[in-house]
Amino acid sequence: MLDAFTRERRALTLSEIAREIDVPLSTAHRLIAELGTWGGLERDADGRYRVGLRLWELGALAPRGPGLREAALPSMEDLYEATHQNVQLAVRDGAELVFVERLSSRDAVAVLTEVGGRFAMPPTGVGLVLLAHAPAAVQEQVLAAPLHRYTHHTITDPGRLRRVLAEVRRSGLAVSDQQVTDGAVSLAAPITAAGTVVAALSVVVPGDSPAAVRPMAPGVLAAARTISQDLTG
Repeated sequence: MLDAFTRERRALTLSEIAREIDVPLSTAHRLIAELGTWGGLERDADGRYRVGLRLWELGALAPRGPGLREAALPSMEDLYEATHQNVQLAVRDGAELVFVERLSSRDAVAVLTEVGGRFAMPPTGVGLVLLAHAPAAVQEQVLAAPLHRYTHHTITDPGRLRRVLAEVRRSGLAVSDQQVTDGAVSLAAPITAAGTVVAALSVVVPGDSPAAVRPMAPGVLAAARTISQDLTG
C-alpha cells in the first residue's frame, strides 16, 4: 500500500489506493485504518491520504540516511561556502541512487535533484562513483538495461560507460559533463567506511566542459576523505 505513494502522487483517495494495489474498497479501507492507527498514513481535510510522520521517524533510524547526513554536513557546508553551487550527497539502493542531502543557493545552476528522490546512476557524478564501486552483478544489470538520454551529452553506449567506470575507479573522481542538464557539470568523489564505498559527494556547477569543475577537485576529495574518516570514527 505504501508503494502506491510516489513523489508525483503524494495524496491519494481511498478509491485510488484500492485501484493501485488491486484490492476491494473494503479491504483497502481496513488496511488504511490499521496504518492510520499506527501512524503510517494521515488523512487530509479533503479526505485524501498521505504518508504519516511515523514513517519519517523510522526513516531517521536508517544508518545510511540521517547518520551519514550528520557526518557529512560540516564538510558539505564548507564545500558550499567555497562554491555557492549545488553540493550533493547520495547513496546507492539497488540499481538506483537516492539523494540524502543537497545544499544549494537560489542562484545555483538548475538540477533535477530532490532530497529523498531516486535517480538513475549512469548520468550523474555521484551515480558514476556509486556504480563504479557497486558489485559486478549490479554493474552488469545497469549496463544491460537501456540507458536513458537526458541531453545530447548523455552516455548511452554501454561500452563507453564501462570505460568511464574504469577511469572513475582509477582516478578516484567522476565527472558528469552535462549528462543530465545542459550547462551543468558535476564532479564527485567516493565516501568510504571500513574500506567500502558507502556514498558519494559531488558539486554541480555551471559549465560546458569538465574544465568547469577541475579547480574544485582538491576540495571535493578533501571533503570526501574527511567524511570517510568521521564515519570510520
